[in-house]
Parts: sequence; structure tokens; C-alpha cells
Amino acid sequence: MIIEFLKAVLFGIVEGITEWLPVSSTGHIILLDEFIKLNVTEAFMEMFEVVIQLGAIAAVIVLFFHKLNPFSPKKTKAQKNDTWQLWFKVVVAVLPSALIGLLLDDWMDANLYNYVVVAITLILYGVAFLFVEKRNEGKALKVGSVYEIDYRTALLIGCFQCLSLIPGTSRSGSTILGAILLGVGRSAGAEFSFFLAIPTMLGASALKLLKFLLSGSGATGTEVGVLIVGCVVSFVVSLLVIKGLMEYVRKHSFSVFGVYRIVLGVLVLGYFAVKALV
Repeated sequence: MIIEFLKAVLFGIVEGITEWLPVSSTGHIILLDEFIKLNVTEAFMEMFEVVIQLGAIAAVIVLFFHKLNPFSPKKTKAQKNDTWQLWFKVVVAVLPSALIGLLLDDWMDANLYNYVVVAITLILYGVAFLFVEKRNEGKALKVGSVYEIDYRTALLIGCFQCLSLIPGTSRSGSTILGAILLGVGRSAGAEFSFFLAIPTMLGASALKLLKFLLSGSGATGTEVGVLIVGCVVSFVVSLLVIKGLMEYVRKHSFSVFGVYRIVLGVLVLGYFAVKALV
């Protein structure tokens, strides 16, 4: 049992780090599962890979609670209105991926959750980050604050989030990349991506949990403990990672993540190619 909890800690660490960096948390969890197997049922593991994100979501809510709270007595009437407007924009942005996700969730689980898709998307979006950062070098920003994002831009960022339904793409990566292409600053784009994660990941977690329960699958005491440990660790690690990323993007580009994605994608393809030959 202790070994399973230690494995859950490792999964939580990986989720907490990769959920917010534009490197694909789902892709990393799939790859981690290749090397470290939790002693759980297949149905539970499919649910665990998504629901573990709840810890990461909680970190965003804690860190940005004041900015996201429209009822704060410390805010003026205008600031409260800005907060409500921000939430409305988040709702608009989440609609495209929510619709496509509901329609294609089972098909994507059956056809896209494999190392080939993960490796290819890691490489493709790694190249995309390098290209976009080079293209935008020295260009003036159209949007410097998350509050300046209008409804049209929010919807377009939401359309970019649809790309993240493909494993290995990265939810934060696709939305931040889309935001940069639309002229949104890195900090504002990262913040909006974090806020967009709240309804997106809550919805995805609820959907997976509901499917798990409706399938008639049960969870052992150890499995429930594994899920709780994974979520708690993911929460703690996410707190540190989000703070670090926001500080990093104020001074640096996302190019380093592009390089990382390309290198990891090539290593993944190489590893599984050798494994297939042996």
C-alpha cells in the first residue's frame, strides 16, 4: 500500500508541474504510466488521469481568489464589474472545447491516447512555440492585461483550447500559444489560460468521474487513497509552479518549452521504436 501511495505522490508531482507549463500534462501522465504502473483497475486509471487535475485547479483558485472574486468587499464597483466581465469571457471561451469534448470524448480515448500521437503533438507544438516567439519578437502587444481581453479574443482563445483535446498538445500550451498569436501578452495569456482551466478541468473531471460511476466500477480503499494523495500533491506542487511561471514569463519567452517539447517528443518516438524492435 505504501508503494502505491509513493507512486501517487510521483503522479501528483508530474501533474502539478506539467499542468501549467505548456508541455502537456496528459502526455506526461500517459508516459509516466508506461514506466510506473499503479496497482489499480484500468477503469480507475482512466478516471484518475483526469480527476487528479482537481488538485491543480484548487491551486489556481487559492492563488487568484481575490482577482476572481466578484464579491470582494475590497473591490470598487468598477472592479467588481470587471471581475464579472472576466468570468463571462471565461464562460464564452470554454464553450467550444466543452461542446467538442462532450461529442468526441469516448472516440478520442479509444483512438488518440497512445505514444505516437503524444510524441507527434509534442514536437509539432514545440516547433510552433519557437516559430511564434520568433515571429512576435519585438512586436508591440495589443493586450497587456487579462481584463483587456475582449469577447472575440476570448472566444478565439477558447477555439485554440480545442486543440488540447488531442493528447500531448497541452491545454495551457494551446491557449497561451493562441493568446500570443492574437496579440495578448505572455502574462495576460498565461493568467487567462489558468482561469479558463477552472471550468474546463472541473467539467472534464466531473465527466470522467460520472462515466466511472455509471460504468458500475467500484474503487477500493487503496484506490481512493491514491486519488486523494495525487490530488493533494498536485495542489501543493501547482502552487509553486504557477508562482514560478508567472515570474518567469515576465522576463522570458516560451522558447525553452518549445525546445523541451521537441527533445522529449524525439526521445519518446526513439524509445518506443527501439522497444518495438527488441
